[in-house]
Amino acid sequence: MSNDDLIAYCGLVCTDCHGFSQKIPDLARDLRKELRESKYDRFASFISTHSFGKDFAEYEACYKVLGAMVRFRCHKGCRGGGGSPFCNIRKCCQKNGFIGCWECTDFEDCKKLDFLRPVHGEGHLKNLRSIKKKGTSEFLKGLTYWYVPEKKK
Repeated sequence: MSNDDLIAYCGLVCTDCHGFSQKIPDLARDLRKELRESKYDRFASFISTHSFGKDFAEYEACYKVLGAMVRFRCHKGCRGGGGSPFCNIRKCCQKNGFIGCWECTDFEDCKKLDFLRPVHGEGHLKNLRSIKKKGTSEFLKGLTYWYVPEKKK
């Protein structure tokens, strides 16, 4: 995979993603293994019966979320077929023959990109502006953003 292939259509960079780096999925896998081996479910069940341990009543839900984290892996990156197959951003770029949203004159106001705001704030927009200005190679030499707080309106 070339460096340019690590830039998603939306301007996010695969190497910034926890699913691509696999650090969080690996940690979640290791924690689940340790919890199983130590029979932590038995401890959680017992301690949850006491006032100081009520939060442990949610142990099974926590264990289930850790399992979802384990499965949240991406080996290919967006351009290699990773990520959501239903991504409207990828579909739009491919339909219009764009390498990425930075080639579109309307990316600043594109409603398709709003999907990213809850997780990335304006990180993807900051990246797109930088790519448009510098090109992909120069962009990758500098700072990339995974999250940037949205500006107050």
